[in-house]
Amino acid sequence: MSSGVLLIINMGNNKEGKEHKNILHLRSFMEGDSGEMIPLLSSEEEEEMHKEDTPNILPILPVRNTVLFPGVVLPITVGRQKSIRLVKKAYRSDRVIGVVAQKSNNNEEPTKDDIYQIGTVAKILKMLILPDGNTTIIIQGQKRFEIQEITQEDPYISAKVNVLSENFSDLKKKEIKALVQSLKDNATKILKLNPEIPQDAQLALNNIESPSFLTHFLCSNINADILDKQELLETNDGIERATKLLEYMLKEIQMLELKHEITNKVHSDLDQQQRDYFLRHQIKVLQDELGGEASDKEFIENLRKKAAKKKWPESANKHFFKELSKAERTNAMSPDYPMTVNYLELLVDLPWFEYSKDSFDLVKARKILDADHFGLEKVKDRIIEYIAVLKLKNNMKAPILCLLGPPGVGKTSLGKSIAKALNRKYVRMSLGGVRDEAEIRGHRKTYIGAMPGKLIQNIKKAQFSNPVFVLDELDKIGADFRGDPASALLEVLDPEQNNAFVDNYLEVEYDLSKVLFLATANSLDTIHPALRDRMEVIEVSGYTLEEKVQIANKYLVPKQKKEHGLKPTDITLNNKVITKIIENYTRESGVRSLERKIGAVMRNIAKKVATEEVFEKNIQAQDIISILGAEDFDKELYDDNSIAGVVTGLAWTQVGGEILFIESSLSKGKGKVTISGQLGEVMKESVSAALSYLKANADLLNIDYRVFDHFDLHLHVPAGAVPKDGPSAGITMLTSLASIYTQRKVKNKIAMTGEITLRGKVLPVGGIKEKILAAKRAGIKEIILSQKNKKDIEEISATYIEGLVFHFVENVDQVLDIALLLEKVPKPIDLSIKDTTNQSLTI
Repeated sequence: MSSGVLLIINMGNNKEGKEHKNILHLRSFMEGDSGEMIPLLSSEEEEEMHKEDTPNILPILPVRNTVLFPGVVLPITVGRQKSIRLVKKAYRSDRVIGVVAQKSNNNEEPTKDDIYQIGTVAKILKMLILPDGNTTIIIQGQKRFEIQEITQEDPYISAKVNVLSENFSDLKKKEIKALVQSLKDNATKILKLNPEIPQDAQLALNNIESPSFLTHFLCSNINADILDKQELLETNDGIERATKLLEYMLKEIQMLELKHEITNKVHSDLDQQQRDYFLRHQIKVLQDELGGEASDKEFIENLRKKAAKKKWPESANKHFFKELSKAERTNAMSPDYPMTVNYLELLVDLPWFEYSKDSFDLVKARKILDADHFGLEKVKDRIIEYIAVLKLKNNMKAPILCLLGPPGVGKTSLGKSIAKALNRKYVRMSLGGVRDEAEIRGHRKTYIGAMPGKLIQNIKKAQFSNPVFVLDELDKIGADFRGDPASALLEVLDPEQNNAFVDNYLEVEYDLSKVLFLATANSLDTIHPALRDRMEVIEVSGYTLEEKVQIANKYLVPKQKKEHGLKPTDITLNNKVITKIIENYTRESGVRSLERKIGAVMRNIAKKVATEEVFEKNIQAQDIISILGAEDFDKELYDDNSIAGVVTGLAWTQVGGEILFIESSLSKGKGKVTISGQLGEVMKESVSAALSYLKANADLLNIDYRVFDHFDLHLHVPAGAVPKDGPSAGITMLTSLASIYTQRKVKNKIAMTGEITLRGKVLPVGGIKEKILAAKRAGIKEIILSQKNKKDIEEISATYIEGLVFHFVENVDQVLDIALLLEKVPKPIDLSIKDTTNQSLTI
């Protein structure tokens, strides 16, 4: 017998056992005794093989770690004595044996209980005795069988068997064809994902024609457990077996794809690292050759030279050279190296003892402030005072000012004007929504991506240590788990501490005492009390109508003409037009909305200029409606005093002053009190205080005390959708109740504001300027205020209070004497109450 050639290809993860080696036989050419070649089975050969007679009693060869399927050629190494005797005897006779998988791999002497009941009839194609003494047989599966009875166990196991038929339904069905094609396609995927399998494997797979052999062939070679393979062998229905096989193959594809993806990713990462290293090395070589960018040593040396010339504190100098020494010992490829270098660059770039030269020309400074902002006299005076003291004493600590006022009054832009007046750099930091303490103090260097705080960053950009630093929207700072920025600002805004401010990233003290901090806020309520205590608060109240007209003429109209490409002669807005825009299209303390409305007018004119339309250059008040549309707001005007219980009050809002009407009415009932108009708790308490005062002093006002129990009272403040609160409407509510209970008229065109007590005292309130301006706009002629508010009137320019008469009072009796007339209102309410003697009493 001549030697043959056996081509075997490993597929998947082989599970080697002592007696076998699991391999995929994709293409087998072998010479038998007759010398003919034995290729893979065709459909006819498979059918013919199943027709061959099988002995009823077969010698049983137990194998470990493998399951033999019909049609599959498999080499097995035989090592147990019983197995060697069985193989040699069978090889000398008909070469037919039964191959059955063992249940346990650890059993060296398996019995009938240690093997599965279903196996495969196999024919020994070749037996080889190797030089090491081991015997290897090459077998080919033929049919499946089931053990009926064990006939002997010594010298080897023999059993009576029953051959199982192959059950594959009609092969012409589309479902069968699709299933077979799916098996081939997925097997192809496995071959492509496993680079160890040669290209001949795909050719051999394509040559398999029999669906039954294809399933047996793939079952034998999938990467599955022995238990799963045995289950496939025991499945009689061919379609069911093929379906289960497909599930195992899909799992195997997923595992191979994942393995392939992981391998490619690792290779990619390694390749990228090697590529980066190679490129860095090449760049370094090129830089050295060209003499371009400085090498690491030259860079460190440049930092050393800068530091030697730098004027800075001794503590910063020592810290710098300590970090520089650390950088010299660090490998340039280390991740710590760029972090250290960035830190050293920050240290040498900071303007430690570098200050811009201040301008001490007070007249020039005043002109700059007046040119940029209209009004704001308090702020301007405070800045001029600061410049004057700085001129006399050059080392004065900078004040920490807080400009408090409604939006749009010029708080932020005032910082630019102050910087221009002082000839200093201007820096602005918005604090609105800041929640991280590191934004103020910086991150510690131990963190990846650590940076200094915004204070140090902005001072570095300014290049001087004495800029005008605007902390915008101070009242809108947040706080969360990352810390409280407001608390971090306590050190920054404390004149006694900020000369040694320590940033977490910088790690050395930095002097902020020469920085002129200018904070802005809309409200003090949300500012930390300790932070509020460190600042000098200057209130920037809203602009009056007259001031807004001046601002529009001097600043807004020329600015909007320039921004819209109009010439100064293209359009003229007189004071009446501007007044109409202010009163009917804006409702604010500042001028932002006014600027937008003027911008809308300019856009309308710019369109006409661009399209060469004919238009009137001198805009009139009646033309504004056609340009801006319907009026957004109605002008608040004083109402008549013909109805008892209606009194005009004055209120302060964030957008300026407003007038409001307090209305009271009586109806027969049981003394119930109703309050409406979305009033806050403080305003409700004012109603209670006013009503209690009237009840206690009813005799002085000629009010029958029984009226309070026989009539229901309803007090209402119009504009119910707007929340209202505060104590300043106290005297207004008292006057309204006194008027309704006495049915006396309220003096014409009079308004009032002030808090009351149960003893009848009138207390001072705030927002006087805004309230007076609102009263003047509404046509009010007389105003009642607390005696203690007289100082507020004295601070207001005489221009704004011209035509107004002020009454300063100390108690509510004076209020009622001024506000209530002796005459009754037309058609007074009948407040007569019958007594027990059926006599009526008329008030």
